[in-house]
Amino acid sequence: MSEIKVDNLTGKTSAGDITVTSEGGAATQSLQQGLAKVWCNTSGVGTPAVSDSLNVTSISDLGTGNNRFNLVSAMSNANFATQGLPDHNSQIVSIQHVPDFGQTTTTTQLAVHTTSAGIDADVHLTIHGDLA
Repeated sequence: MSEIKVDNLTGKTSAGDITVTSEGGAATQSLQQGLAKVWCNTSGVGTPAVSDSLNVTSISDLGTGNNRFNLVSAMSNANFATQGLPDHNSQIVSIQHVPDFGQTTTTTQLAVHTTSAGIDADVHLTIHGDLA
């Protein structure tokens, strides 16, 4: 068994350009493009709070089930992909990304709903895209 231990990976052609070959060897992918730039586990019942995260500084409560996530490091533009998953046991809930509020390079918004109304719930957030 071989093991490599390093503190930094730097591309040979360009410092931030590291390519990973697929399992079958037929395709390649840029390493940094495949990494989540943000993830967050929240306590969303009552006053929302960050339980654990990468690149989230705080959550703004915008009303029942509606939260804005404030990022530490900016994305390169506002066209990043936001995914959310509600964690609520007592009712069927859905989550909606709310891009119409004016998503910026440092904020995104998610709204959690039952079939009839917004509901406060714990949320698991992931963002993919390019950091600035």
